[in-house]
Amino acid sequence: MTLELIWLAYVALGAVVGIMAGLLGVGGGGIMVPILTALFLAQGVPLEHLAHLALGTSMAAIIPASTASLLSHRRHGAVRWETVRYLTPGILVGTFLATFIAALLPTRGLAIFFACFMILMSLQMLANIKPKPTRNLPGAVGLGGAGLGIGGISALVAIGGGSLTVPFLTWCNVKLPQAIGTSAAVGLPIALAGALGYVINGWGTPGLPGAALGFVYLPALLLMAPFSMLMAPVGARLAHRLPVTILKRIFAVMMMGLALQMVYTVFTA
Repeated sequence: MTLELIWLAYVALGAVVGIMAGLLGVGGGGIMVPILTALFLAQGVPLEHLAHLALGTSMAAIIPASTASLLSHRRHGAVRWETVRYLTPGILVGTFLATFIAALLPTRGLAIFFACFMILMSLQMLANIKPKPTRNLPGAVGLGGAGLGIGGISALVAIGGGSLTVPFLTWCNVKLPQAIGTSAAVGLPIALAGALGYVINGWGTPGLPGAALGFVYLPALLLMAPFSMLMAPVGARLAHRLPVTILKRIFAVMMMGLALQMVYTVFTA
């Protein structure tokens, strides 16, 4: 692929991620990471850095989308700020520390973990499994522990945490609109801590592209982010016109395919 085609692919990827986020309310990590892996390979990034660079860039690209989502839900009064306050410390610690774990793992190990997680999330989406609301929110310590786990897993697979935070909150009898709004609020610290961690862990690593800031590839970030934010409202409007249940199933199958494709890419490179 020529450099121009690769840059065009970044723009298209940002637009698709924005539409899917607005349409289905899902983060872009499941789409971005496998495709970025393939694009970075086409650019000649060494195998040992493929997954790390894809995860770090994807995490950084979530920041503007999370900010826009947070502001939107805040305007609708759907954020439980007290819950955010107790979840955030654990999320910051878990996300930041998990980037150090990711930096120690080989690309193939990260690819396998990512694929397994995405396949599980896809199966959950296909089956439409939802935890029954059987309890109330735990106290500060319990929420801090939940944040630690949510942040850690989110950093390892470059997601904004919604696929973990929303089920947890609804399980604790939080109404779905508030669960989604609160999840959007905690998605921002996840993205910030994750991006910072990947920058620090990749700093000075030999073999990375010249325009990389640690494990964050700036050209991809700068091309994806504005189009993701631009297209998210389009996806939100389409959500009221298209059969979202069917689209979720199609998206789930696509995520499984992309995850498996990522494993194939790193094992055959």
